[in-house]
Amino acid sequence: MKVNYLKLLCLFLCLIPVTNGVAQEETTDEEFEITTEMLEEFKEFQAYSDSLDATFNYEYGSVQLDRATAVLEIPEGYKFLDEEQAKRVLVDVWGNPDDNSTVGMLLKKEESPADISYAIEVSYSDEGYIEDDEAADIDYDDLLEEMQEDQKLYNQERIKLGYAEIKFLGWASPPFYDQENKKLHWAKELNFDNDEINTLNYNVRVLGRRGYMNLNIIGDMDVLLDVQENLDPILESVTFLPGNQYDEFDPDIDEVAAYGIGGLIAGKVLAKVGFFAFLAKFWKFIAIGAVAVFGAFKKRIFGSKEA
Repeated sequence: MKVNYLKLLCLFLCLIPVTNGVAQEETTDEEFEITTEMLEEFKEFQAYSDSLDATFNYEYGSVQLDRATAVLEIPEGYKFLDEEQAKRVLVDVWGNPDDNSTVGMLLKKEESPADISYAIEVSYSDEGYIEDDEAADIDYDDLLEEMQEDQKLYNQERIKLGYAEIKFLGWASPPFYDQENKKLHWAKELNFDNDEINTLNYNVRVLGRRGYMNLNIIGDMDVLLDVQENLDPILESVTFLPGNQYDEFDPDIDEVAAYGIGGLIAGKVLAKVGFFAFLAKFWKFIAIGAVAVFGAFKKRIFGSKEA
């Protein structure tokens, strides 16, 4: 996940005369040449980011998600890309495999797909009605341990398939189920392939009559506070249309999912979609940060912990 490093660089350069004082005179020509080159790279990237952003048609206000039979009220401070454009970002810009469950994407209003702090992929699963009878009885500490053990098994397969190892470090925010409004959310802190920066995966599920809406939020861990501050409008953004709401479930004609609330959190969709499909879908969100164009520029300017 990326912030606007051009702005940070400008601030960095503005502070040099103040912080360096006399020491500025000792700066070598080579150091100035490198700084100039980096500034040009930042300008070039900003131009690319702006030009890419201009190719998308963002929506604001209310959007009907026909395939999900739901309405999305776009939260203040965000902009929405429809299904076709969201897939273009996921597949063409970020290099992820296509996924037919995607119905849209939310980005921060001031950001471009080339330079983001975090993204919210909006998708729909029609795997059936999620029974929530056991929700109040789930021990989330036990569930965490189970999920961490499962992750070790997943990693064995991921490595065989050429994917990076993922470490599930713990809850960034423990699971919470709003039984009245049929909305579930939790957040995981993950580490990919021993990366220096841990990843936040904030999961929101809105339950409906025949399935559920997914709002999967991915960013570096430092966006957690931002996400939490915007969580209420994000949770309130999705509403199933009449005839498709949770309390309209008809046991005579509607399918029941093979898992409940605990299984939804733990990712027990494997029996339904297959192991490889699960791996590919999970990788999709991670690739947002893994293939970001600007990572090398940030490292050159700000260095790394090993430097």
